[in-house]
Amino acid sequence: MIKEALRSILPDRTAFHLLATALGRAVQHGSLVVIDPWGQRHVFGPDDTPTASIRLTDPRIPGRILADPMLGVGEAYMDGTLVLEQGSLRDFLMMGASIASDLASPSQKPQRPNPVERARTNVAHHYDLSEELYRLFLDPDLQYSCAYFQDGDESLELAQAKKKRHIAAKLRLETGARVLDIGSGWGGLALELASRHGVEVDGLTLSQEQFKVATARVADGGLEPHVRFHLRDYRHETGVYDRIVSVGMFEHVGPTHYGEFFNIVHRLLAPDGLAVIHAIGRTGPPSGCDPWIEKYIFPGGYCPALSEVFTAIEPSGLRVTDVELLPLHYAETLRCWSERFRAHRARAAEIYDERFCRMWEFYLAACEAAFRGGNMTVFQIQLTRSIKASPPTRDYMIDEERRLLV
Repeated sequence: MIKEALRSILPDRTAFHLLATALGRAVQHGSLVVIDPWGQRHVFGPDDTPTASIRLTDPRIPGRILADPMLGVGEAYMDGTLVLEQGSLRDFLMMGASIASDLASPSQKPQRPNPVERARTNVAHHYDLSEELYRLFLDPDLQYSCAYFQDGDESLELAQAKKKRHIAAKLRLETGARVLDIGSGWGGLALELASRHGVEVDGLTLSQEQFKVATARVADGGLEPHVRFHLRDYRHETGVYDRIVSVGMFEHVGPTHYGEFFNIVHRLLAPDGLAVIHAIGRTGPPSGCDPWIEKYIFPGGYCPALSEVFTAIEPSGLRVTDVELLPLHYAETLRCWSERFRAHRARAAEIYDERFCRMWEFYLAACEAAFRGGNMTVFQIQLTRSIKASPPTRDYMIDEERRLLV
């Protein structure tokens, strides 16, 4: 509130002076050059060679950045009033991952309830974009979640295949098992589990576009009736399943519904069943949503602190039997997506427009910076109702992944 008030009453040059003072404290590594709206050059940081150089072309931008760093910088880049003079957007945002924490005041925005209709609208905002857009930067299987760079030098395609194999190993699949995929995306994981492991899969999505693509893929792969996709919220599911998997969906549940989510997983899971939840979270304490990401990319989205997740699991009756964190794997995934998007940027501009392309570039680069230099992570949590459902060591995961290499 104080910064919002300052933005409305401070003269533009005074706002830039305050911003420059903050940058002088915040830039501890590398060197950032800022050319102000009046053409003056300012250097921040200890290095002689600039890591990045930017030009601000609108006198109002310093006040907007002071009021909300991520929102102000993101909107200025989208509008073309923050121009990169030297270095890449990735270079600039990697610096920004450490700078933003110094400029921003820590706060936790109250989370609104996320009823089914609001959840459907939020999903449509992001996932009902053109299928062709996603095919420009994802792998052919349309995996839109953290890949698994087991060796560190895999192609994106191989790393995504390893991700599916890694999750399958944690699920301990048996032929004929009933599997529920909550947030089934474009269907790649469900198709993989059915075709390679002989299981029966029901996938849930709220995205019309993803449902259309996934359903067509079932027919193309000859997997009817082993894979079925449904336009259905997880809260409306009534079956009982031997295995439950959810990849990249928990971020859209909302904190006010975490307890409900895990209670439903418990209800849908067979007594000797097993579930794996894969989602983005944070290693620090609970915090507010990134305002730029919430406004432009994932409305209603929230990446929980691990403490929030475990607090919600505890009263559900589910047991946590394995936890793994994969932050740098997602950083690499985002780097690959960014490179592919840049390679096909001209086509993306034809599908949408230049401002959309700037928004998407900023989204991918900012998220990579958050995973590489901030406190964002990816967690995979294995859950059971019975302690006997999961072996006492992880050896079975390694053995299964090796078997799947054949």
